[in-house]
Amino acid sequence: MNFNEFDLNTELSDAISHMGFSEATPIQEQAIPAILNGKDLIACAQTGTGKTAAFVIPVLNYLANNPSEEVKVLIVVPTRELAIQIDQQIEGFSYFLPVHSIAIYGGGDGQDFAQQKKALTQGSNIVVATPGKLISHLNLGYVKFDNVSHLILDEADRMLDMNFYDDIKKIITYLPNLEQTSMFSATMAPKIQKLAKSILNDPTRITLEIAKPSEKISQEAYRVQEPFKIELISKLIGRYTDFESILVFTSTKKKVSDIVKGLKKAGLDAKGISSMLEQEEREAILLKFRAKKLRILVATDVLSRGIDIKDINLVINFDVPNDAADYVHRIGRTARAKTSGVAITLITKDDNYKMNRIEKLIERKVDKVDYPITR
Repeated sequence: MNFNEFDLNTELSDAISHMGFSEATPIQEQAIPAILNGKDLIACAQTGTGKTAAFVIPVLNYLANNPSEEVKVLIVVPTRELAIQIDQQIEGFSYFLPVHSIAIYGGGDGQDFAQQKKALTQGSNIVVATPGKLISHLNLGYVKFDNVSHLILDEADRMLDMNFYDDIKKIITYLPNLEQTSMFSATMAPKIQKLAKSILNDPTRITLEIAKPSEKISQEAYRVQEPFKIELISKLIGRYTDFESILVFTSTKKKVSDIVKGLKKAGLDAKGISSMLEQEEREAILLKFRAKKLRILVATDVLSRGIDIKDINLVINFDVPNDAADYVHRIGRTARAKTSGVAITLITKDDNYKMNRIEKLIERKVDKVDYPITR
């Protein structure tokens, strides 16, 4: 389906074309009309399916046709990185529109807080926020969301995993005049259904089949003892000398630091990103990685959802993710936009049950190789 078929505001259509969007993805094809029609919505769709545009485009169309100086749209997300990314997409799609947005998240200094306060009280039409930081502002009494008409919860399952259920329910109490609520989640777990039942009114339901990893991703796994993992990934990265963008996922913040040190010791240019860094540092590293000025990025799962970094050649799972769906999110960072990619997972003897769950989810066996330890 072409975006022209949605009968959108002319200036918005121009911006969509300017950003290189032409054909709608399945989630966009189903969600955009539902939101345009004012229906509550619950959509099960994974990262990489184009769901950000699926909710940003229709609410921008609403604002284009109903201009206001008030906050009209609230988008709640689990992480600051996702808040920043969505805010950037809003800026792109609203290039020709008199619409203003602000990302509200923690990790900044007092000056950031003052800027956020000003934006919340003086003229941002769309607020994209993490739950904790938004509640910090709400608790101080100066935020008035009486005119918010649209609420969007993105990565709702991840927010519940991060114990934001009560925060979400509290935020909704500050929205007395909601006209529409939309929820987007990668899974439809019972806790998501419980939340949906409590906040949605006769919603349209969209469930896209859980996406399997692209056939363009070459998936491999290595059986290896924990102490030899860094040695192994150093050799693997050395094998792919023509790869410009390599993403290494690990389970803890401490391991990020250890892996970066190990890779640098092997003569490889690498940097790590985790919540231990200040926000400015994280943004600078991400910008460098996006610009292909940094070849290897080591990260915790904060990056596995919602971060749009194109043309990643190789994804390495230093640790097998606990959740099988997170495996799909992680390796889905590569082989995007019709390109190919490689995904490698390191497996210790304690990881076999996790790998079995992953293989059941993706409905295929991943080729495994024993890493020989020779001294």
